[in-house]
Amino acid sequence: MDDEGPDARAGGRLPGDPVPDPGLGDEVPPAPRALRAARRRAAAGHRLVRALPVLLIVLAVVYDLLTPRYFTAGPFYTAAPLIAAPLYSRRGTVLTGAAVVAVVIALQTSLGVIHYVDSITELITIATVAVLAVLVNAFVRRTDERLASTREIAEAAQRAVLPQPASRIGGFEIAASYEAAQADAFIGGDLYAVQDSARGVRLLVGDVRGKGMGAVAAVSVVIGAFREAAEQEATLEAVAHRLERALAREGTRRDGLDAFEGFTTAVLAELPHGDGVVRLVNRGHPPPLLLYGDGTLRPLPAREAALPLGMGELGVWPDRAEEAPFPGGATLLLYTDGLSEARDARGEFYDPHARLTGRVFRHPADLLRALARDVRRHSGGGMADDMALLAVRRP
Repeated sequence: MDDEGPDARAGGRLPGDPVPDPGLGDEVPPAPRALRAARRRAAAGHRLVRALPVLLIVLAVVYDLLTPRYFTAGPFYTAAPLIAAPLYSRRGTVLTGAAVVAVVIALQTSLGVIHYVDSITELITIATVAVLAVLVNAFVRRTDERLASTREIAEAAQRAVLPQPASRIGGFEIAASYEAAQADAFIGGDLYAVQDSARGVRLLVGDVRGKGMGAVAAVSVVIGAFREAAEQEATLEAVAHRLERALAREGTRRDGLDAFEGFTTAVLAELPHGDGVVRLVNRGHPPPLLLYGDGTLRPLPAREAALPLGMGELGVWPDRAEEAPFPGGATLLLYTDGLSEARDARGEFYDPHARLTGRVFRHPADLLRALARDVRRHSGGGMADDMALLAVRRP
């Protein structure tokens, strides 16, 4: 019944989104007009840059034909293979250099100046630059291969530290995603984990203070401790205590704040098998959202504020799991502040509560894809912080 109604038939569009073509569906909504225009300009600029070596050769020939002999188009000829080096393949760079040399020889022969000293000097200079362009191309290709290897290693690290959970665990439909703010980055200080246990499916979403490898180290510690504790501990409060101790223990093994991040905001959730409830322990993290099957939305804030994990030395208090109904057809969304703190051009924060109210999604993966698209639109394609999303739906 949660897929009924106009919102479900619309595929969960945001207010003001363009109406999709009924024959195509709205899995990927049309891009705004300004975004499409920007993409067209970028594509045109890319084509112009690719054509620049040929345009330079044509310009040089025209210049040589229309000016006296003592005016030279040598700079245009030498620029063509150098520009081709980072843009073309090795074969394309070689062909560009060979074409430049052939054009210069043909032009000098037709004008009868090939035997002059300055013409010979110009030809040798152009041939030398063409050879250097091939060497530059080889260097660029090697650099690209190293970058590709680094990218593969980063992807492998992400899969190892933040493996994608199964789409169905313990009878629940699950989806997770990670959006890195830094270009070509795959993992940072945000984290998520899902673990089935005898007491229900247990979830974790967190945000480690800081960036870089220190944050990644903290992520691995928190997730490792969570998976072990989720299997062994009888209560969600005990799981939180295990994470606190793991961070404290790891902090004593490392020297300096830069070596290990100091604290982690986190929200832990437990979905008991056969029970229509969700239990939550929130340690200084943005509150989860509960999306019901009819499009209504309910935030689940903690009744009592608690400090993040890793700050136990500042105060001791007992964790208390809070319970809320989790009926069939509802979806629980856990997220990091990369979602709620994404800003638009006017500096306004993204409001997931307002943007999701009234919308219905058939699967958690649909919800996460729609959120990712909407946040990118809101922030103009650039995000200030990483964003981890975890959605769980009770069928």
